[in-house]
Amino acid sequence: MGRFSGHVALTPRRLRIQNITRDCDLARGATVCERSQYPANLLPCRTRMPLRLRFHPPSLLIVAAFALVTWSVWAYFDQPQPEPAWPKLIQGFSFSPFHSHEDAIAGRFPTPREIDHDLALLAGRTHAVRTYTVEGSLDQVPKLAAKHNINVTLGAWVDARDDFSSQQVDKAIKLAWHHHNVVRLIVGNEVLLRGDIPKQKLFGYLDRARKEVYQPVSTAEPWDVWLKNPDLAKHVDFIAVHMLPYWEGIDVDQAVDYVIGRYQALQQQFPDKPIVIAEVGWPSNGRTRESAVATPANEALFLRRFLDQAEQRHYVYYVMEAFDQPWKAQAEGAVGAYWGVWNVNRDPKFPFQAPLVRIPHWPLLAALSVLIAIIVLVVMFFDSTTLNKRGRGFLAAVAFTAATVSVWVVYDYSQQYLSLRSVIIGLLLFTGMLGVILVLFTEAHEWVEAHWVSRRRRRFQPASRQLGEAEMPFVSIHLPAYNEPPDMLIETLDALAALDYPCFEVIVMDNNTPDPATWQPVADHCATLGSRFRFFHEKPLEGFKGGALNYALRETAPEAQIIAVIDSDYQVSPNWLHDLIPLFDDPQMGIVQAPQDYRDSEESLFKAMCYAEYRGFFYIGMITRNERNAIIQHGTMTMVRRQVLDTVGGWDEHCITEDAELGLRIFQHGAHAAYIPASYGRGLMPDTFTDYKKQRSRWAFGAIQILRRHADSLFRRRETQL
Repeated sequence: MGRFSGHVALTPRRLRIQNITRDCDLARGATVCERSQYPANLLPCRTRMPLRLRFHPPSLLIVAAFALVTWSVWAYFDQPQPEPAWPKLIQGFSFSPFHSHEDAIAGRFPTPREIDHDLALLAGRTHAVRTYTVEGSLDQVPKLAAKHNINVTLGAWVDARDDFSSQQVDKAIKLAWHHHNVVRLIVGNEVLLRGDIPKQKLFGYLDRARKEVYQPVSTAEPWDVWLKNPDLAKHVDFIAVHMLPYWEGIDVDQAVDYVIGRYQALQQQFPDKPIVIAEVGWPSNGRTRESAVATPANEALFLRRFLDQAEQRHYVYYVMEAFDQPWKAQAEGAVGAYWGVWNVNRDPKFPFQAPLVRIPHWPLLAALSVLIAIIVLVVMFFDSTTLNKRGRGFLAAVAFTAATVSVWVVYDYSQQYLSLRSVIIGLLLFTGMLGVILVLFTEAHEWVEAHWVSRRRRRFQPASRQLGEAEMPFVSIHLPAYNEPPDMLIETLDALAALDYPCFEVIVMDNNTPDPATWQPVADHCATLGSRFRFFHEKPLEGFKGGALNYALRETAPEAQIIAVIDSDYQVSPNWLHDLIPLFDDPQMGIVQAPQDYRDSEESLFKAMCYAEYRGFFYIGMITRNERNAIIQHGTMTMVRRQVLDTVGGWDEHCITEDAELGLRIFQHGAHAAYIPASYGRGLMPDTFTDYKKQRSRWAFGAIQILRRHADSLFRRRETQL
């Protein structure tokens, strides 16, 4: 009696595979098959490696090197950058004194006390402020500004509400007469840009104001609106222009020159009109627009460079703006909240004199990045004793990069004005980011274990010599089919007939194919191939593919010791059984699996992409699972010890991914599995994306069925072999 037969403990209950010695049925064209001992070099290497953390010196050096690189990257991008100092006294600020709890759209205006406090903060820093409306408490700005020796460019808001607009103009005229620190009037803000009212109506408001006040009057528009509407200049005393290169997607390094160029274009177009830059600035947060990136560092860089040029060129300007205004996000998007030089809490957002640093708190963030990466590496190295230096270095690179990016993303998000809604959204996004990072770590770990290891824990090799018939157990090959093209199935059968393994049978189980013209040619071809090819057709037959495989199992020859399964489109290599059956010499071996492979990858770009994706699973993921005796049984090209299959109750007829589910039950009973990353058969991939989507939907649904069935092993504390 050979070593293939023998007692084996499959479970803690000492489930045993009984001694099996069978003769092949000579009537089926086979010979007597007895198992003899295999050479030692054919046995799998099953050395169990204990789970232990091994931070040997090379690993420590790798971690230290990447920690230093990470710190250096943070330091490089945040090194101090000298820029022109902020002038002690600037021309003016756009002034909207709303706090975080106030909202101009909702009619919640700041109190006079709050306005006075903000003007006191600006006193000694600016000559003037520019307002946009005299609604609510903002009509107090001229009086309060006079206390702090600040001039006012007074704004009257004009829109499609005729009565409201007229009242604004009347009130602005009245304030201009009563407060001598009102040095200019701006009637309307970007009215033509938004198309709020016809141009002629705006002309009426402007002409009326010019007649009734002695101060110069204008309306504020972006530079391009002025150039497109030269007749507007006839109704104003000066050109009040907005210069906001961020909105035009200009890179911050070119932004100041861009403003100067637009200013010169206006001078050429309107040589007899003074030009006042009514808004000029850069946001500290918000979406990137083409080349324009909104950051505190870029805001500081633009303003300090602009102010230096403006002082040299004697521009009259108003920096957009003094304080952040969160309420503006409703109308302008998130970026609208971040144009202030001071934040909504009245804290300066960048240094006015010292060199600029992109992220002032970068040492803390760098240290946090390093700490998180080290924690991740402790986990990733815990069960990675076989990785070589290249593999450990790759994992370190992934961990430190992911940690650095994650820390920066969280920091950047935290710099926004967060409402309860945005906090919840941020938490959801952060959870999603963690999921992506976990997948990244998993894929990276699988990659290095598949390619960069010093040794394999469980290395299996196919047979290296020609086996004698006396050494071969009888194999029953099961081929389930449903409504398959007969020509394709016949090619699959011809490939099986060419196997160089004499001790096998083939059972074709046609499951519910309705048209005899589809399955009858296959039945006829089986008859021509000889008695070892048996064809069955059943309709109706319950239980999906699992039902068909159980039917085939019931029809299996009693002497069969190994059950092999292939799909109907697979053309196997002649040496498939000869090379892999010897792995069952290990009495605990329950499954031997070869990868799925495909022969139609060159038919289209879609199939080439599918093929690359499949290979990622079979030549990376399955290799690493094999290292832990945890492969996924994936149906085709699989072999199962019959005694084990009978013991676990056969195939599950209620799960549409019966192959993976069976593999879990076999592992749960304590059997082992072997995976050979070599192709022994090639099939066909889905022809279209629709077919691909149906396949993946089926796999996903089957996975949920499996999770439900084995939920106890996941969520309850119970003894299990999984």
